[in-house]
Amino acid sequence: MKKRHLNFSERVYRVVAKIPAGKTMTYKQVATKAGNPFAARAVGTLMSKNYNPKIPCHRVVRSDGKIGGYNRGGPSRKTELLLEEAYRNR
Repeated sequence: MKKRHLNFSERVYRVVAKIPAGKTMTYKQVATKAGNPFAARAVGTLMSKNYNPKIPCHRVVRSDGKIGGYNRGGPSRKTELLLEEAYRNR
C-alpha cells in the first residue's frame, strides 16, 4: 500500500494541532517543522483562513514578539486566549 504524501497546508495544520495549551510557536517555527522554513507568510495565510476549532491557530505568534492577527476577535482576543491557557496550565 502506497503512503500518501501530505501537502504543505496539511503538514502545517498537523504541526499547529500539536501545540500544547499554554505554549506558542512562531510562524517560522511552524513553517520549518512543516518542511519549508521560508514559508512563514504562507503559514500566516493558512492560519487566517482557519475556522477548525481543532486547529489552535491562536497559539501561533510572530517572531518579533508581537502577537499577530486572529480572525476570531482580533489580537486582543488572541492575547486573552493565550493568557487563559497559561493561567490554567501553571
